[in-house]
Amino acid sequence: MYFNSDTLAFVDGEFVKADDAQVGAYAQSLHYGYAVFEGIRSYATPGGTQIFKAREHYERLQYSCSSIGLPFTYSVEELTDITYQLLEKNGLSDAYIRPLVYAAAPNMTLKHATSSNLLIAVWDWGKYLGDQSLRLSISPYQRPNPKAVPIEAKVSGHYVNSIIASSEAKGRGYDEALLLDMNGFVAEGPGANFFFEKDGELFTAPAGSILRGITRNTIIDLAREAGIKVTEKFFTPAELQGATGAFFTGTAAEVVGIAAIDELEFSAPFSETLGAQLAELYKALVTGEVNAEKAELKA
Repeated sequence: MYFNSDTLAFVDGEFVKADDAQVGAYAQSLHYGYAVFEGIRSYATPGGTQIFKAREHYERLQYSCSSIGLPFTYSVEELTDITYQLLEKNGLSDAYIRPLVYAAAPNMTLKHATSSNLLIAVWDWGKYLGDQSLRLSISPYQRPNPKAVPIEAKVSGHYVNSIIASSEAKGRGYDEALLLDMNGFVAEGPGANFFFEKDGELFTAPAGSILRGITRNTIIDLAREAGIKVTEKFFTPAELQGATGAFFTGTAAEVVGIAAIDELEFSAPFSETLGAQLAELYKALVTGEVNAEKAELKA
């Protein structure tokens, strides 16, 4: 699914066969989840292959490394150039891009690594959560306390929480989980940010116990440019009562509608919500059909 015998990956300064991209059994990252990553997409546009918001993603990768003391010396420009080369070598335009910074040296201590390794992989991947509206369940697992870990960093170990929450919800017959924070406020999904629509306004969780996603920020910008009020606030599940609709945003998921959360069913089909219209604007933006400045919402 992710690679075959012809696939190339970038590993520590070289383009190598993906089959040869391996890590040793005593790697610190393997034992402790001490690594950071990004999820990025590229799209075929009228002007050729374009990586969407490469700078924002690679600046966050640098921040994530810094936040956990993982040495990293690549510049945004170097990373972007390498990624375009890798896409070309693999014959991909519409692709998912996964940079991973990890510590491969044998190390069983709990000290910061003194060096790091870089993998960049690319593959053809559809929308992670599909195109159908989702049925969610409030997870019994909370998002990590931001005073325990740097929650705004995409640290590999953080995603154990995501795997547990997502698997638990799917085991009960739901499509995905919705996690609360330590104070009982709605935070986000296991791998996507959450929005809901009520009285013609959009609401989403503020900074605190969420990863403020790049897709999330793009949707907020598109909405505000189109004259839609977006409020970032803490809210409980009870405040979702009376909502017209809801949706997830994320690089892998893009924009996907939500039909229900446990017994709460939203009053409008996703196709009739602001979220659906913003999904169309987002698609037009990333594929180069329109510029953000020209994006207009339907009446």
